[in-house]
Amino acid sequence: MTVDAELVRAATLSSCHVDPVPAFVPALAELAASGVAMGDILADSGYAHRRAEHWALPLLALGAKLVTDLHPNDRGPRGTFGGATCANGNLYCPATPAGLLSLVPLARDASAEQIAEHDQKTAELAHYKLSPICAEDKDGYHRVSCPAVMGKLRCPLRPASMALSHERPTVLYLPEGPPRCCGQQTLTVPPAVNAKTAQKHDYPSAAWRASYARRSAAERTFSTIKDPASNDISRGWCRLMGLSAITVFLTCCLVVRNWRVLDAFEARQADDARRAASGLGPRRRKRRRRGLAELVSTGAGP
Repeated sequence: MTVDAELVRAATLSSCHVDPVPAFVPALAELAASGVAMGDILADSGYAHRRAEHWALPLLALGAKLVTDLHPNDRGPRGTFGGATCANGNLYCPATPAGLLSLVPLARDASAEQIAEHDQKTAELAHYKLSPICAEDKDGYHRVSCPAVMGKLRCPLRPASMALSHERPTVLYLPEGPPRCCGQQTLTVPPAVNAKTAQKHDYPSAAWRASYARRSAAERTFSTIKDPASNDISRGWCRLMGLSAITVFLTCCLVVRNWRVLDAFEARQADDARRAASGLGPRRRKRRRRGLAELVSTGAGP
């Protein structure tokens, strides 16, 4: 795994009367036009909840892969397409258990048992997802196939799937009709379907949780430019007014911040290399918090 320094590559400044979400898309578009390949875009629900044409669709057109936390109003079943259930950015078999479609992300204080149970349920939900069988074309269309056809579950409407192992889920309650997704081998999905919620990983699976955890880098960036010990941009840091003047000052601040982060990163990499040459592991931070048990065991004075 390649480790890179967390550097700020683009920034934009706008009036407080402007919605920051669509205002930031042009900054990413300019970054892509400069030759920087768009990779994963990690964003919280404040970005994901915006209209698709203001956030998700322009970024997908740039070649980005979204990893976002869905707003509570966007989670779970949201209509159908061709008989398949639209939920959390994917299409699912109409016979998918309702309890699996209502899964939400784990709480921060989830126990190991809760994490294991949650991961087991999201893995079971993946069996009901209609599987993409081709990449998106230039217009954003792609094709998907019934999970029973792909051998992910057993369904009486697909007789060949009933020969699969009983370890796979079995459809017990058949949809009436049956709908188009159950009668056709494939289904062509236009970009308007799940345009707002589609993303790189199945939400809220273990893969999504691990990928979205990288978003803490954005919070670290904000903290490094608001640190009173270095460069602090809190209220009163600059007496200039106007977007142009403040943008110049903020750009200088970000450049200095990048130099400081890059110097610290290179120092850590060099230290890790020296320790590895000596047979030692990477240096770990010392634990700063002292719990109740530790305080009691010290036997401090009365």
